Amino acid sequence: MSVAPKITAALLYDLIQCPHRPTMDLYGDRTKRDKVNAFVQLLWEKGTAFEVEVIEGLEQPILDLTRYAGEEKERETLEAMQRGEPLIYSARITTGDLLGDPDLLRYEDGGYVAGDIKSGSGEYGDGEDAQLKKHYGVQLSLYTDILDQQGFASSRRPFVWDIHGAEIVYDLDEAQGKRNPWTMWQVYQETLKRARGIVARTEVTSPAYSGPCKLCHWYTACVADLEGSDDLTLLPELGRAKRDVMSDRISTISELASADVEMFISGKRSDFRGIGPDTLRKFHDRANLTKTKGARPYLTASLHLPHAQTELFFDIEVDPMRDHCYLHGFVERRDGEVSSEKYNPFFTDDVTAEEEERAFADAWRYICENQPCVIYYYSKYERTIWRKLQVKYPTVCSENDIETLFDPSQSVDLYFDVVRKATEWPTRDHSIKTLAKFLGFNWRDMDPSGAASIEWFDRWTRTGDNTIKQRILDYNEDDCLATRVVLDGVRAL
Repeated sequence: MSVAPKITAALLYDLIQCPHRPTMDLYGDRTKRDKVNAFVQLLWEKGTAFEVEVIEGLEQPILDLTRYAGEEKERETLEAMQRGEPLIYSARITTGDLLGDPDLLRYEDGGYVAGDIKSGSGEYGDGEDAQLKKHYGVQLSLYTDILDQQGFASSRRPFVWDIHGAEIVYDLDEAQGKRNPWTMWQVYQETLKRARGIVARTEVTSPAYSGPCKLCHWYTACVADLEGSDDLTLLPELGRAKRDVMSDRISTISELASADVEMFISGKRSDFRGIGPDTLRKFHDRANLTKTKGARPYLTASLHLPHAQTELFFDIEVDPMRDHCYLHGFVERRDGEVSSEKYNPFFTDDVTAEEEERAFADAWRYICENQPCVIYYYSKYERTIWRKLQVKYPTVCSENDIETLFDPSQSVDLYFDVVRKATEWPTRDHSIKTLAKFLGFNWRDMDPSGAASIEWFDRWTRTGDNTIKQRILDYNEDDCLATRVVLDGVRAL
């Protein structure tokens, strides 16, 4: 008789990200798994390296249990807590069907609080807008739950040591939401219930298409299942939650395309919670577009795009693990002529703040020298990063300079302000890769993605291999060119 799998922090983390991932990891056909994505592998390696760096830099006594494993580590952890060791590293705690491997157990107020070392930020956002991360919170809650059941917990205030050197306390009982207050402990209890259902196979989960799927080792298998079932999440912006509230009455794209959606609409409401009449009609249109052979994109609203003799198509590359913007790329076009296009990259030669500032300053100077011009970019990421860079390097330009640069009269976010607001496409998402490929553009690289570029940059910093650097530059240039292709495609509508 097989032993039921334990509920682990990793399982809860994955469940927050995707409810179907734990099911596949536990019971999926392992021969259908994709190779681990190189960027995901890099995240693991960087996380481990950062953890070691933090521990080696501590100036306080610590009990290191990394040499132990399994039941032996569990026994050593228990004995250490019974002795009241001040700080325990690489612990293992368990009770019932729960198993935790907290990075840290810290003795305080007569008991222990658990902590994890994370190579990312401990919160979303900054200052008053900062929010705790649910996928971190459920892990810390699991450790706290085990400690409490063992009789060793001192409080429900575990912590994260993050990439910025900050200790972020996760008060599990503090209300987080404003309109709908929730606590991290409530999220944990709900997630734990689902996890137990998945382990016992009493809760059935199903895949759903979303952006993060592309980094998962079940991507190919799940997409095959979704295509086979004609799943609604293969429509842009119709995610898992909306699919689930519709599924009892409309379960496939074909059913949605053939449905009279007005039957589900009454005044300002639809029969589907969280989906308004206009949104339902939009999904109906997208279903029809998807099911129409040879369908072409079309405008849903009039567009008034600024014109200038010089157009700059802008794309940046950022290493989030180092919080380092390593490339600002521009394709410059004059008078709308493709033959005039020229790629201008501003690349950092190392990962120092000095190099990041130098590349930012050079890119800023380049834009200033090309005034007047119109800048096109895809999504608000470029604006967000340049705002952060201005705060870090205020001598390069002012806050007002940045806001003026990204004013809609001078800069256009093709994704939010054009594609989403005024167009429809017969594609399963609206990413730059999807739309540019639909219009006939192909990247030179066989594996083009921002995540791949980060992994290439990491290898370049370690090896200095100029072929890797050129791969990054080629990819960034193609991203800029793809932005131009989408703009021209929209104008052709």
